[in-house]
Amino acid sequence: MIKILFVCHGNICRSTMSQFVFMDLVNKQGLSDEFYVDSAATSREEIGNDIHYGTKQKLREMNIPFTFHAARQVTKQDLEKFDYLIGMDQNNVNQMKRMLGNSPKFMRLLDLSSHPRDIADPWYTGNFDITYEDVKEGCEALLAYCLQHINNI
Repeated sequence: MIKILFVCHGNICRSTMSQFVFMDLVNKQGLSDEFYVDSAATSREEIGNDIHYGTKQKLREMNIPFTFHAARQVTKQDLEKFDYLIGMDQNNVNQMKRMLGNSPKFMRLLDLSSHPRDIADPWYTGNFDITYEDVKEGCEALLAYCLQHINNI
């Protein structure tokens, strides 16, 4: 089983969107038994809060199922538990390194895509459409990478 933790600043927009988009891709391929997926924050600002309404609205628009998710902060235990800790931008990765130490498990979601880059935070941009497109591109690239890894075991 591959364990993936998506991480952003507050765990209410990008990381939760990534969590549910990735789970939807996995479920549609009948691979839900092969993956454990969760999300977390680098900050404590939104601890306990549910998914941002803009993220929920975009997921509904794209017919992607989601459940309640209480925002939480990433922990040292997560570094041991998860195979990949996927930040949405370089700042998230830098914060994870500061909090947990350096690890080859850290990467940005779009690092595996054909155009590696940060994913803009819709909390600030207000544009959940662009964030969704970037998240979808990153999740598809991550799933392809993981499937290649599964097939090589």
